[in-house]
Amino acid sequence: MSKSVSLSCMLWGRLFACFAVALLGGGLSSAQADPYVPRTENAVLAELSAGTRFADVTARRLARARVDVAIPLAQFYIQQARISGDLRFLGYAEAVLAPWVKTNPPLPDVLVLQATLQQSRHEFTAALATLDRASAARPADPQALLIRATVLRVLGRYAEAGPACEQFSRRVEPRLGALCTQSLRGLTGDLESAYAALTQISSQGWLNAEKSWLYSELGEMAVRLGRDDDAQQWFQRDLTLVPTDFYVRAAYADLLLRQRRPAEVLALLKGQESFEPLLLRIAIAQKQLDDPGLAQSSVRLRTAFSAELQRGEAVHRREQARFLLEVEEQPKLSLGAAIENWTVQREPDDVLVLVNAAKAAGSPAAAEPALAFARTQGQTDVRVFR
Repeated sequence: MSKSVSLSCMLWGRLFACFAVALLGGGLSSAQADPYVPRTENAVLAELSAGTRFADVTARRLARARVDVAIPLAQFYIQQARISGDLRFLGYAEAVLAPWVKTNPPLPDVLVLQATLQQSRHEFTAALATLDRASAARPADPQALLIRATVLRVLGRYAEAGPACEQFSRRVEPRLGALCTQSLRGLTGDLESAYAALTQISSQGWLNAEKSWLYSELGEMAVRLGRDDDAQQWFQRDLTLVPTDFYVRAAYADLLLRQRRPAEVLALLKGQESFEPLLLRIAIAQKQLDDPGLAQSSVRLRTAFSAELQRGEAVHRREQARFLLEVEEQPKLSLGAAIENWTVQREPDDVLVLVNAAKAAGSPAAAEPALAFARTQGQTDVRVFR
């Protein structure tokens, strides 16, 4: 497995990361046991039920005893979480990794996966601490650097994300390094030139995952620049290559919703109701269409948000704020959720959600901290600064 394959799977800015079975670095620590080799080609390590979960108890027992089994099993669960949107798979992955997270000496590959799980749950401080441990054990690891840059970007800590991105760029192919650095420049006052630079990159010979990263970044940049036609083309190109890219599917749905094209949103998201961020977009489209299916979608979303709060999680707080505003028409409650969300993450969409909620609640000053942050960074976003 080449380095570019593993790195390109970590699509910048996603809630979930996809991983190859073999992590960057070509294998496991030399301090670990030799890889497990089945005695026959017909040996079964695990059985999958409808492609959704490992059902063989033997595989889980092996994972507790052998890290070379635990890592791919955890990767499988992370991939399932990314594909299905079911956060329970992250819990399964964490359980598989638990015996290996605190080993001495530390296992960098395990720690990188653990940081990915923490990032996916929006446990950003914990993720950074885990990455510190991984970096101490294996300095300048590109995968760890990219995750660090991703977490810091979500937190709006661009001055710290920059060095991580630069270190990452020095250790990977130039095209991947350019994606990292130009994407960050697009958030720190140079959106126009960063967008132009990425459009000049040839994707000939790229893996689909690498093209997906490029197209999704260009689509998001085009949205903030107000080039909706270009954004639609980039999102469509991405989904042609990677139909399971739910992050881009959601971004494309948002573009259509802003253009009051709800019927197209329902077509785009048909069959995706199990993933709360996409169900939210379905509900907003149903609201715009006065679709009778809205009642059922609303119940499912209320249940999902309530369950997250009971678990003490805030993974979908941004979506909850939008649901309260755009579906439930409760702007004051929406503003409260948007403010809580802003304390956790500071991406352009977080600014947008807070601004919209504050305006609707008749308290535009409540969004001033987010607007001041965006101005200080020199951000361009026609959705916010018209």
